[in-house]
Parts: sequence; C-alpha cells; structure tokens
Amino acid sequence: MDFKSFKEMLKNKVLALFILAALACKANPRVVADVPGSNNLKADLQQEVIVKNLVDLFEKYHYKNVPLNDSLSSVIFDRYLKNLDQGHNYLLASDVKAFERYRTTLDDDLRKGDLSTLFQMFNTFQARYNERIRYSIAQIDKDYDYNGGGTYAYDRSKMPWFASAAEADAMWTNRIRYDLLNLKIAGSDAAKNKQTLKARYENLLSQASKTNNQDAFAIMMDAFTESIDPHTNYFPPLKAQEFNEEMAKNFEGIGARLTMDNELVKIAEIINGGPAYKAKTLHANDRIIGIAQGKDGEFVDVIGWRIDNAVTKIKGPKGTVVRLKIIPAGQDLSSTPKIVELVRDRVVLEDQSAKKTIKTVTSGGKAFKIGVITIPDFYMDFKAYQKGDPDYKSTTRDVRRLLDTLKRDKVDAVVIDLRRNGGGSLPEAIQLTGLFIKSGPVVQTRDARKVEVDEDEDPGIAWEGPLGVMVDRFSASASEIFAGAIQDYGRGIIMGTQTYGKGTVQSAIDMSRVISTSDKMMLMAAAAGEKGPVHNVQKPNGGTVTMLDNTPKFGQINLTMAKFYRVTGNSTQHKGVFPDIQFPMIYSAEKYGESSEPSALPWDSIKTSKFTPFADLRQIRPVLASLHDKRMKASPEYKYLVDDIAEFNKRDDENDVTLNEAQLRKERDEQEAKALARDNQRRAAKGLPPVKKGDPKVKADPIDFVQDESLQVMADFIKLSAGDQYTLKKPIVKQ
Repeated sequence: MDFKSFKEMLKNKVLALFILAALACKANPRVVADVPGSNNLKADLQQEVIVKNLVDLFEKYHYKNVPLNDSLSSVIFDRYLKNLDQGHNYLLASDVKAFERYRTTLDDDLRKGDLSTLFQMFNTFQARYNERIRYSIAQIDKDYDYNGGGTYAYDRSKMPWFASAAEADAMWTNRIRYDLLNLKIAGSDAAKNKQTLKARYENLLSQASKTNNQDAFAIMMDAFTESIDPHTNYFPPLKAQEFNEEMAKNFEGIGARLTMDNELVKIAEIINGGPAYKAKTLHANDRIIGIAQGKDGEFVDVIGWRIDNAVTKIKGPKGTVVRLKIIPAGQDLSSTPKIVELVRDRVVLEDQSAKKTIKTVTSGGKAFKIGVITIPDFYMDFKAYQKGDPDYKSTTRDVRRLLDTLKRDKVDAVVIDLRRNGGGSLPEAIQLTGLFIKSGPVVQTRDARKVEVDEDEDPGIAWEGPLGVMVDRFSASASEIFAGAIQDYGRGIIMGTQTYGKGTVQSAIDMSRVISTSDKMMLMAAAAGEKGPVHNVQKPNGGTVTMLDNTPKFGQINLTMAKFYRVTGNSTQHKGVFPDIQFPMIYSAEKYGESSEPSALPWDSIKTSKFTPFADLRQIRPVLASLHDKRMKASPEYKYLVDDIAEFNKRDDENDVTLNEAQLRKERDEQEAKALARDNQRRAAKGLPPVKKGDPKVKADPIDFVQDESLQVMADFIKLSAGDQYTLKKPIVKQ
C-alpha cells in the first residue's frame, strides 16, 4: 500500500471513529414510525444540534429568562398544533388525543435535541393534509345543486377538531362546492371551472410532495420560539439570507422576482436597475426550465423544482455568469427554448426604499406645499457599512437626500408616513430622529443587567420646519421609537391610530458562532462520511482544521435580549404610541397588535432620561384636534371610513358563507353596488361623470382619506406654528 492510500485510509478511520464517538454521546431519540400518505420526514443531525443550542441560548440570554419546563412544554405543544392546523381543517380529534401524551415531554425532548415526537406529529398532519386534498380532487367532477340551503365554514379555528373522517369529508365537500360556485359566479364555463379547480388542487398536492425536513423544522422552531415571545425567531440559512437582504435592501443576483406556475419557475417581475432590466432579455411571465453556471456549465433541468432551490442556483456573487434556458411568455412548452446569459450584479431594491411626493393642500384660501416621505421599514446594509463602503444604503441616508430635494422645492412642511412600517434597524430609528432634533437621547434600552441611553450626537438638523408623522396599528418597533421621540421632544404632530406596541429589542445571532467546535467537527465528519470530500484549512493562529467543501450553515436566531423605552421612561410595549390627532382604528387591539399576543412581555416604565424639548406643543395639540374633529363631522369620507370599519368588523366576525347561488349573488351585487355608488359620489365631488357597472371607463382615483386629512392638519399646524405664540425654532428647556 502506498503512502497516499494509507493516509486516506487512516483519515477515513479517524472520521468514522469521530462519528461513532459523537453519536454514542447523543441521547437515543424516539423512533419516528412511518406514516402512510406523508413524506415520512425525520430530523437530521444538524437540526438536533441546533435545537440543543437554541435551548441553551434561551435559558442563558433571553430577556424573559423563562426556564424550559413542563409548563412551557404545554404552551409549545398548543402553539405547534396551531401552526400545523390553525383552521382545524385537517387533523382529526383522535389524532390530537394521541398527541396529548407529548404535552409535557417536549421540554425534555428539545433539551436533548430529540425532534422525533415533533416530526411524528408533522408527518401525521401531512398525511391528513394529503388525504383531504385527494378527497377534494375526487369531488370536483360531481354535479352540485346551488338552489337549496347550506353553508361553507371557511374559518373553523374556534370549532372542535373533526370527530371523524366522515365529518371532514362533509366539510371538504362543501369547500369544493364553494370553490366551484365562486368560479361559476365569475362567469366561467362549468367544464372549464372543474378543470381549473382540479389543476389548483393537484398543484397543492404536488407542492406538498416537495415538503422537506427543513420546512417541518422551521414550523417546529416557530412554535418553540414564539411560545417564549412573539418576536424571537429562528431562520434557517436560506430564510436568514432573505431576512438580511430585506434589511439591506439589496442582494447579488440577476434582479428578477420569481414565482411558481404549474411546476414551472416563472418570472413574476423584473427589478428596475438590475442585470435583467439592463439586458432586456428576460420578461415577466417567461418560464425558466434550465439553469447553468458560468459560460460553459451544464444545464440543470429545474422543471418541478421548489422555488427556493431554483433561487439558490440563480443568485450568486457579483460578476459571475448564470445562463437560463427560457420558454418565452405566451409560447408553448414544446417551443424551442431561448438561452439567456446574464452577469450577476448588486441589485438595489429601490421600490422598497424611502420615497417622496409633494402634495399641495389649500386651507383658508392659501395653498401649502407639503413633502410626504414614505418609509416602508428601517433598513441598513450593515455588511457594506462594515466594509467601509461609502455608498452603503440606509433609511437615514435616503431620507436625508429626499429632505435636501424637498428643501430645494421649498415645501412648507414635511410628513413622514410610517403606516404599515413594521420596524427594522434600531440604529436607523435613532439616526433618523437625529435628522429632526439638535442632539440628545432618543431611546433607552434595558437588558438583564443595565439601562443604556442611545443618543443622537450630531447637532445638525436636516429639517427644521413643521413636521408630521403618520402611523397606524401596524407601525411597530423602530417606527414607534421614532414617533415616540418626535412626540416627546415636541418636534412634530403624530397622526393616525394607536401603534402596534412592540417594545422589545432583538439581536441577530449567527448560529455558527454559537455551535461548539466539537459539534461542528461531528457534523463535518458525519457529512464527510456521506458526501465525501474534506480538505485541510489553515487556522489564523497556526495549525489546520479539517473542513468539508460544503461546510454546514446553521441559520440565524433573532433573540429578544432587551426592551426599549421612550425618553420619558415609558415603554411602548403593549400600549404603543397614541397619536396627537386620532383616526378611527380599523384593526382592533384585541385581535391585532402586541396586546393580542399571549406570550408578549408586559408594559412597564423606567426613569425619565434628561432631554431638552424642541418646542412646547401642549397648547397647539388640542387646537389641531378641535379643527380636525370639526372637519370630520362634515366629511363624507370620514363617514365612509367609519362605514368601512363597521363592514370590516362584521366580515371579520363571520366564519361561514352561503352555498345558495341566488343569495350569494345578491350579497355580492349589493357590495358592488355600494362600492360603485361611493365611487360615483367621489367622482361627483371632483366634477367627473358617473360610471356604470361594467363600464370600462377609469374609476375615480383611489382616495387616501387619512393622508388627505393629515395634510389638512399640517396646514393648520403651519399656520399656528408661524405665530409668535407657537414657534418651532426656539427650543424650550422644560415641557
């Protein structure tokens, strides 16, 4: 035997011994019995290592400091059942009864990294899911009578689990009846409707067949983390990448959004400014059937692939080449495919970045120009910032540029629109506040040990004029920090509804920093035994470490480690920010927002931070509110909004729909007639002619009543703040 062969044999023996030793140290998991009709998924070694480390992280570092015990196990059990089958549409009561023996054992399983019970439950659910879809497909070709009574319960979340398969069959038969009735009312041919519906359900079955153990693991980890608090989340590697790209508002790839269409990966949208946009060789609705790497790489057929697997092949480092085999939009699949070659590049998601518009509003016979800056979330390209890229992307940098253009356009006021802004980067919320105040504390954060005050240290102000901030029930986290600071400093007027109430701070932790070296070596050795090649890598401090060519990635945990507080010392947790000018709330606090989350942290307060208010608005606020209320009493749009809220709440409380065709048509005709009448009332107010049902003419422009009224409030604010009594430019020391 030559030296090379001897060395290879020795290496393989060492790896084998390492694997055996590592596996011997593992707790023996329960056996996951095969479940007919499911994909029979099982945990892999890496998932077991991850969950053990997650348990350790939670018990040591989570702000809540909750021990993993039988009590929490019961909460995890209920949350997992809800994640699997929230609508009670698939599992039988007998399934849930069989699961009950695991209610208080999940804590012990998770601590040991034993996921067998959770996979057993998932496989049972998937078998029931597939059973229901197959049953439904078999019902599609039947003929149904829609002249009688009956209803379809589309929301069964508060109803008991199915007592029997026969009860499940009855509900799913009604679902098929409703789906076909929907298509019939839309005006399609009966035979075509059945064909359409069958394709829809067969696609559901096909997608279910592609479910893998990573999908199941993600659902399990959501149940685990959200049982501790609603904002601690584990992201598998691909989801972690998506999360970080969303935060950075850029990624490296071809610049196209993809979707699935009957087993085919389809171009949903071309992103402006990306490689595909510049090359003009790809178009919306083109279908991708093959992907090759580089100019000479072999094509891989991707028909039937999961979309996330296709995305990983298409994305790649800037400057590299990818080739796509395309069936152009509108052509038959038997057509000769087109080959498209693209060089990957950095793609900036400008459509998801801060944007500005200028609105003109007339008040008291005078016109005012108001700049509206819409911020979808608080983003920052942290990697580019760390690398010293002078052109790194962030919310504050984008807004500063927009403010410069608005000043050149000589606007009279600025409104920051944070509606549906769910938050994001905490440093960006602080820096953005700094654009509007001279300097001082913006937010206080408290972890398990201490309270820190985060300040704006830049004395410069990008905009000194009148400022407004629009918020709604889904303005959360960083949005609440910004809105709360603007309110506390007397810097501007907050308009809208009570915000979400998320007052917790998450730290993004790369799990590869948490997994021990011994666990990593065990995983690498196990993978080498399965997948082959390993190589030696030089360590920075000398020596070598054996690494796989495909070194495993472990994902990311966003762990709640602190709470934030306003400069006044009040937490936004649960309560959120209450606007100075309030609009009716469409989404009730009982159903939407932090206060609706059973595992949410409580509200509390700490000491006030020392700060110097920008201005004293205590006398202006009630005047603005009075003028606002006066307009609301005479506003038809306000009445429409109140009607819409009543209609929404009515619909939100319903859980079934009629299966009588005449009755369903009548209900929908009434809804359409009401919407048409409202459109025509709005058109009349604008001096436009009315439209009729089915009229191809363009309807009235969508009306953003909340924004329109907020601009009127700002016009009042401009007039009031222009007087000597209410100046915005002379800071007041005490408020």
